[in-house]
This record gives sequence, structure tokens and C-alpha cells, in this order.
Amino acid sequence: MGEIHDGGGGRAGWPWCSRGGAGGQDGRGPIGGLPRRGEIHDGEGRVYGVDFSGAQDAGGRIWIAGGSVEGDSLRIDECRPAASLPGSGRDRDRALAALRRLIAEGEACAFGLDFPFGLPQALLRHGNWEEFALSFGDDYASAGEFRRLCREAAGGRELKRLTDRESQTPFSPYNLRLYRQTYYGIRDVIAPLVRERLVCVPPMQNAVPGRSWVVEICPASTLKLRWPDLYVSYKGGADRHRLARAQIVQTLESAGALSIPLQGVRSDILADRGGDALDSVIAALATCRALQNPLPAGVDGRDAYALEGYVYV
Repeated sequence: MGEIHDGGGGRAGWPWCSRGGAGGQDGRGPIGGLPRRGEIHDGEGRVYGVDFSGAQDAGGRIWIAGGSVEGDSLRIDECRPAASLPGSGRDRDRALAALRRLIAEGEACAFGLDFPFGLPQALLRHGNWEEFALSFGDDYASAGEFRRLCREAAGGRELKRLTDRESQTPFSPYNLRLYRQTYYGIRDVIAPLVRERLVCVPPMQNAVPGRSWVVEICPASTLKLRWPDLYVSYKGGADRHRLARAQIVQTLESAGALSIPLQGVRSDILADRGGDALDSVIAALATCRALQNPLPAGVDGRDAYALEGYVYV
């Protein structure tokens, strides 16, 4: 989330980007239909990380990193703002439409998006996640109404989902600094893709062979929980911020989790003062992990994850 997000080991310590290996038990989860680890993305499928924004000029704030899995490493070969997508621009409506097209046109790809896909169970009006997503635009006429109604229903409190508490995300889905991302992300990106059956959204939906996955991620949580030594201040234009961004990239490359062979792509990532370009790279890494572990333990149709959503870190 571009507006808010301000240990190491050898190659053997980074197994979650490899294509092989079976999932937990038989590789399938209680909600059914999920393939073995890495299975649907063998071949030409790509991995994308999206650092999202709900701002009016979202096209200049959203960053998208893309790459391919090579052995145990993710090879990043592109990183750019959403405004540079075909038919896009800085305006939010044009940028989100272009992002939807990118996702819809992907073949067996995986996209990690940095905004909440759901609400705390106490605030839900529908019996399952898909109904919630498809009715979201009708239930909440505007971003402002969305925040107001959530706060009223919660008695003024800012409730968090189970996955928010477990993954230590910074804010409630309707927090002042996050509600626009939640609103425009669900209404203008997730809901249209789900309505047209263009994607699968684990763990709330079953996987369909050949159909791209869209998963919820949070770069801040990924760093905090997976690489706590790298959870440092890297957003800003000071020398120390650029050095911090460079150190994060270097550490991930040395660990074998990541490679950025194109100097121009690397330069763009390190030069972005807001840190959103780097966040999109971290989002792509978290998306790799989602491919290797598509279901949290014990999820079923009544589980909090299946109703509220799940953050892959």
C-alpha cells in the first residue's frame, strides 16, 4: 500500500519459489480444487507484485513488479508504475482499468495485490466471500460511506480481521489511511475480475487450471515476519533511505530469493523515493510464497480466512 508502508540464509533456506514438491498432505485443501505446490504455474506463468493505491492519481502511485520463477529464485525483469500500462494514465479510473486488463489477460499467472480483500467477520453482510465481493459496490456507494458505515457498525472501533492480527498488518481495512485502497481495490479490481470468472482468489475460492491467481499480500508484514533484519526505514529521499533500499535488495539476492539482472530495472527500484517500487518487488516475493502454500491450515467454507480473506506473507 503505497500510501502507508512507510534474516537471511543460503539458497536452501528459500524453498518457497521452487516449482516442485507436493503441498501439505496431498497438496489439496479442505475447500477443494487447489493443485499441488507450483503446479498451475509450470511453464510460462509469471509472478507479479502490485503495490496498490486508492488515491485520485493512483496511476503514478501504483507500482507493478513482474518476473519469472527460476529454480529457487524469482527473477524480476520489470518494475514500473501503473500509469505506464497500455491505455493507462495517472487518473485512478484509467489506471485501475489498465491493471484489470493486465490481470485478465494473464495466462496462469499469479498476482499479489497490496490491499485488504475483506472485512472483519462482525461487519459482514453476506454469508460467503464471493457474495461480499460482488455486492460490495452496491453495499457501499462511495469510499467515504464505506468508512462511515464500518465505523458505525463497529461502534467507532477499528476492528481487524484474524489474518490482520496474525500477519501484523498496520491498520484495520477501514482505517483512515487505508480505506480508499480497500474500497477501490475490491470494487474496481477484485469484483469485476471475480464476476467475469477471470481469476481465482485463494483461499476463498477454488483454483481452476489455467486461470490466474490473485492473492492478498502486505509488503510490510512480509519484511516484519520473514526478514525482520530488513524491516527498516527505506521510504524517503535521504541517502540513508536509498542505502536501505539497496541493502534490502542486496540481502535478498545474496540469499538466493531474488535476482534483478537488468540494471535499468534495478536503478528504477532503488531510485523510487516512496519505496513503492521496492514494495512491489517484496509483494512479488510474497506471491511466490502463496504459490507454494496456497491454503492456511484448516481453512474451510466457515473459517474466518474463507470469509474475511487471508494475507500471504
